[in-house]
Amino acid sequence: MSSFLAFLGFEKDFEDNLSSDIGSSIKLISVKKGEVLQKNGDLKAKGFFVKSGLLRSYTIDNKGKEHIFMFGPEGWIVGDMEFHAGAPAALYIDALEDSEIEVIEPSVVEEFFEKIPLEQLPTEIKRMSNRLLVLQKRIIMLMSASVLERYDDFVQTYPHIVQRVPQRMVASYLGVTPEALSKVKSEHLKG
Repeated sequence: MSSFLAFLGFEKDFEDNLSSDIGSSIKLISVKKGEVLQKNGDLKAKGFFVKSGLLRSYTIDNKGKEHIFMFGPEGWIVGDMEFHAGAPAALYIDALEDSEIEVIEPSVVEEFFEKIPLEQLPTEIKRMSNRLLVLQKRIIMLMSASVLERYDDFVQTYPHIVQRVPQRMVASYLGVTPEALSKVKSEHLKG
């Protein structure tokens, strides 16, 4: 059984066919320090379960500044939630130490969800995955995007609540003052 499946809480004797089918799709690889596992824009984002070593995920903004999203030591999963959405990768992922990792392809996750009986799969998992995708995108935006870019993303993500919440709450969400938000909104209307 893969460490990834064990991490998800499956016992060795649980649905041997399930774990052997899915487990055989998960590749164990060794990577050297400095090796890039995924680049922003890669068409197939993946997940990586860290058996040993240390990974990190990060973005690089349009000014060339690096923003670390997270570190992944042993027992952690480092990934890009974009793989769940079928979109190109938003994060770079590389090894900070020589590492042994399990590569989790999007098809493995899809197969996993298809094979688990619904009564054993909490109904919130897919909703939670979507929330994590929005959270990942928000954190990346907060680290590296301009206020105008963050406002545009807010309007796209929450088109139905822009007029329903006070400007001070939108400003708080964007990490700016209400005055700065007014300025951004006027730029947004011009653009």
